[in-house]
Amino acid sequence: MRWPAVKTGGLGVTAVAYVVIDYLRILSPTWHERLQPFLWSLLALVAVTRVPFYRHWSAEFRAAIPFLASMIFMLSALLFEALNVRFVTAVMGLDWHNARPPLPDTGQWLLLALNEKLPEAVVEILRAHIIGLHHYLMLFIMLAFSVLFDSVKAPGLGLGARYMFTMAVGRLLRAITFASTIMPSARPWCASSRYGIIPRHPHRWAQKYYVPYAADANAIRQVIQRDMAYVDTSNYTVDYRPDWGSMSFLIDFLRPTTSEGSSWYSLLKLAGGGCNDLVYSGHMLVAVLTAMAWTEAYGGYSSALIWLLVMHSAQREVRERHHYSIDCLVAIYVGILLWKMTGFIWSAKGGTRDSRLAKLGKIQGRLLQAAKDSDMDEVRELLKDVELGNQEGQKQGPSKVMWLFASGTIFFSLTIVILAFTLTSDG
Repeated sequence: MRWPAVKTGGLGVTAVAYVVIDYLRILSPTWHERLQPFLWSLLALVAVTRVPFYRHWSAEFRAAIPFLASMIFMLSALLFEALNVRFVTAVMGLDWHNARPPLPDTGQWLLLALNEKLPEAVVEILRAHIIGLHHYLMLFIMLAFSVLFDSVKAPGLGLGARYMFTMAVGRLLRAITFASTIMPSARPWCASSRYGIIPRHPHRWAQKYYVPYAADANAIRQVIQRDMAYVDTSNYTVDYRPDWGSMSFLIDFLRPTTSEGSSWYSLLKLAGGGCNDLVYSGHMLVAVLTAMAWTEAYGGYSSALIWLLVMHSAQREVRERHHYSIDCLVAIYVGILLWKMTGFIWSAKGGTRDSRLAKLGKIQGRLLQAAKDSDMDEVRELLKDVELGNQEGQKQGPSKVMWLFASGTIFFSLTIVILAFTLTSDG
């Protein structure tokens, strides 16, 4: 059973409807409160009703282990990133963040110049908060769920595994990048408002290897010539050191204070993102991966619209000074390159020709016999099995184990959707 309306653009219409209805939170909060729960419920109901007609549960079952492994990898990468965010914020101390001016950014200058040249209506559209992080996550979830309607090549869990694996690699590269060189925030007030309880003074590493030389060009020249720290800074300010047991090695990286040092995990939850510039933008990485997945898996005009939204998000990140222009530019080409490199996990084009030839080779004898017998119904059935890639499953029907797996997968996926709605609604 196929739904032609979905195949001919229904997914794109649904995606646009989701973004438009969510934007009503600004235009008309009352209608937003009415329509958004209705849309969520409708999408969940339609997805559940399609489960009995889905023909690729065997492929989903095979993709389950890579999916779970990718999820664990992504969560580990996010934890590593959170540790690095706290480190690069706390290592220099609050005074450094408050005193350090932002870097010059020609992208910001260009946007300010365009504000003077473009019509006011266009500028207001560029300023509008049309789409955010949680929108891109939900657009991808909708894309993955569309396998139930044969809009996207199965398995959906394979597409999800590639998305999470690529994001995890991107997050690891990002954490390594911004931890390598600490750059000042594009918002100078950020550290005081968000991290008012971190130590004001630099870490002893910074006091020994950076602070004595930072404001003196001759001192930096001597560091280069000697290739070693030469200033005596033995009177370090002592930091608070709580008892974190086996995790105490994190104290030097996270620099807890007396008001937040009872648990390293609770400290990370209080972080809420970094203040100094984090190269490259994590928000833009998510946006680009969603656009790449949509373009490869679904294509069409809706994918072009998503790329326009990505460009809108990029200029807004720079306009509102959440990031420098370089952060958004690097995130765009890194996201594209990473997605291209992870096609071995899932690809809309992968295996179409070679796998069909292999399956045709397996049924060659039966196909020739059916042709000799002029049994066209049998020929059609065999060719249909090759197209579906599920010959045995189509004849035997799904087993009880497969039905249990299908139910668990749908329940798990809908739970992830709810968590994505609630945990990322503020970006």
